[in-house]
Amino acid sequence: MPRSIQSLFISGPAGQLEALLEEPEEGAPRSAALVCHPHPQHGGTMHNKVVYRIARALRKTGSVVLRFNYRGVNLSQGEYGHGEGELEDARSALAVLSERYPQLPVILAGFSFGSRIVLRLGCSVPAERIIAVGYPTSFPNSSSLGHCDVPRVFIQSTHDQFGPILSMEQYFQTLAGEKLLLFVKSKDHFFAGALDVFEEAVASVGDVAKRLPDAAPAAFAVPLEH
Repeated sequence: MPRSIQSLFISGPAGQLEALLEEPEEGAPRSAALVCHPHPQHGGTMHNKVVYRIARALRKTGSVVLRFNYRGVNLSQGEYGHGEGELEDARSALAVLSERYPQLPVILAGFSFGSRIVLRLGCSVPAERIIAVGYPTSFPNSSSLGHCDVPRVFIQSTHDQFGPILSMEQYFQTLAGEKLLLFVKSKDHFFAGALDVFEEAVASVGDVAKRLPDAAPAAFAVPLEH
């Protein structure tokens, strides 16, 4: 039987939010994942190629995945909310996901601007794991985010112009608790030339994160070629 893919609209604080709910590639879902997209004023949508790869990797590892467009993006109503509105949009989307799958552990994942959203949201709600991809350390106040007890996984390009290796490592070292940092050898913020390897990295973090002892920092280089 083919897996279920459902287009839907979520009631958000500024109006209806366009969303896509996808079941795992195989079997019943073992977790429920919310995936947040990049900056809405710079072309970010739920169909961004990195967001799509995150969603597919999570589906492959047994998650039912909900992607959505922030207010004012494509068919979503409202206007740009300067980060605060988008955080509330994500909170509304998570409420719908949790209501549909109340028994499943929650994974929050986001790319770029979306990584900031999930770190803020995930540190304030029950979550099994936060996956922050392409974390923009150069953005104001980025160093203040992610300081919580939830296991956090960061996946970064080796040539990320918004989160260079040095600043990412410095930020990562400030975080206490269970955490993991992976670098994917790629050409830019969008993992150019390495999207397949990036997707494998996302799919791998579940098993890796479960093996991490509390408060143990770790950094892994994921090669471009096998």
